Amino acid sequence: MGSLGRAVYTLGHWIRETGQAMDRLGSRFQGNYYFQEQLSRHRTLMNLFDKSPVVDKEAFVAPSASVIGDVQVGRGSSIWYGSVLRGDVNSISVGSGTNIQDNALVHVAKSNLAGKVLPTIIGNNVTIGHSAVVHGCTIEDDAFVGMGAILLDGVVVEKHAMVAAGALVRQNTRVPVGEVWAGNPAKFLRKLTDEEIAFIAESATNYINLAKVHAAENAKAFDEIELEKMLRKKFAHKDEDYDSMIGIVRETPPELVLPENILPHKSPKAVVQ
Repeated sequence: MGSLGRAVYTLGHWIRETGQAMDRLGSRFQGNYYFQEQLSRHRTLMNLFDKSPVVDKEAFVAPSASVIGDVQVGRGSSIWYGSVLRGDVNSISVGSGTNIQDNALVHVAKSNLAGKVLPTIIGNNVTIGHSAVVHGCTIEDDAFVGMGAILLDGVVVEKHAMVAAGALVRQNTRVPVGEVWAGNPAKFLRKLTDEEIAFIAESATNYINLAKVHAAENAKAFDEIELEKMLRKKFAHKDEDYDSMIGIVRETPPELVLPENILPHKSPKAVVQ
């Protein structure tokens, strides 16, 4: 660090110290009404012991997600709001193009009942639905885990298999290729249809595109956000009849237009019966 860098660092340190001192002084003035406010120490990416997360530069990790310890996230994958990937007692590996949706929990097992070490391995183009729990499991490429499903230690979900929403898959269970498992405890329900296999693939693609939108929005500077707020306020209320009467044609600013390739207008739906 050169002389200028040291000077800027020292100035910043003084400013922060001054702010903290003023906060302490203000707290004393509050007397009996004083309330100590704890600042959030949330870190999206957090080291643990000698392990640190390795996240591809083209992956999206939401600001309120937590990726902790020995975790690898591949290219184009997305970790959504409120999700936790906790690689503390073992490792978590997430492949490319996989989406782990809001409030999902991915953890690991130090060992299962058979004494085996159980990392969590999630393959490529996997969809893990909202609030699912994945613990010490292996989920192969192009698999689908529904919302609120629970996968316990040693579970293997094979390629193109689906665990239905709300299912509980017991320890050391294998969900074979192309099958739908549902219930508590989860059991074979039926074979996947061709439409559902296509839906699983499209779900992964849609989330890759959607993650790009969220990543761009979260990267915006304060000035950009304020400009968009002003534009939305300006264009929120407009009388088209009045505009046409006086010959005005209003167009939505390009900043407020969602690119057509981000969200397809039509996508096949998978219904588990």
